[in-house]
Amino acid sequence: MATAITNPNDAPDFADDAGNLARIDGPRSGVATTQRVFSNLLGRILTFDLKPYAEISEGGLAEQMGVSRTPVREALARLGKLQLVDIFPQRGTVVAPLRVADLKRSQFLRESLEWGLLRRALRSPRRAQLVTALRAEITVQRTLAAIGDEDRFYNSDELFHRRIASSAGLPEIWNDISDAKLHMDRFRHLMLASVETLSVIVEQHERIVDAIEAANRDAAELALKAHLRRIFAFLGPAFDAHPEYFDKGGLEIVDPAWFDD
Repeated sequence: MATAITNPNDAPDFADDAGNLARIDGPRSGVATTQRVFSNLLGRILTFDLKPYAEISEGGLAEQMGVSRTPVREALARLGKLQLVDIFPQRGTVVAPLRVADLKRSQFLRESLEWGLLRRALRSPRRAQLVTALRAEITVQRTLAAIGDEDRFYNSDELFHRRIASSAGLPEIWNDISDAKLHMDRFRHLMLASVETLSVIVEQHERIVDAIEAANRDAAELALKAHLRRIFAFLGPAFDAHPEYFDKGGLEIVDPAWFDD
């Protein structure tokens, strides 16, 4: 649902971010151009380069990226369907604020899909190879956590979970998970801000791998769900640090009973 702009003067001017826009040059098909515009905007929204409530000018964006308005309009429509931008007819488009309802839906979908993949991975004849690959990835993550390299840690975290999907024999499911978890990713970029946070994620990954190695379904379920639900514990600190990023209705407290299976 679209959220009214209660204080548009507080929203950063989109033109101020022009230096961060990649110009799209050369002949491109319409679909490819739309995808490039979409990917550019998506990345900037997820990483808060474009902050919640930031105004997006369709014409200004088209000019800055060297494309027509059509691919920009199509890219914004896709982002609107994902509820990452709010489109107000005759008024304009803004980056959507953080909404706990979006996070809950995103987390629920991801957990449901990943637990299904992990159950299959536990039965896979390639389980030993998976454990070896995941432990190697954890070694990389320990190093990245120690130096606070958030960007590379995020990529390694993605690879860790994608390896489980591949071992389950359903690597293409990760594409569905990637779409489902976009709102989680947005919140996660606020979380990945300290060595302590990164170290906790590494520990959680280790518990998941230990359970896979032992073929312990119950332990694997507990470890995965604890890992994917930890994001809710960060809501309070995130709101305290950046209340301006959240929906004007304020912070919704997540009742632990919501997780009951």
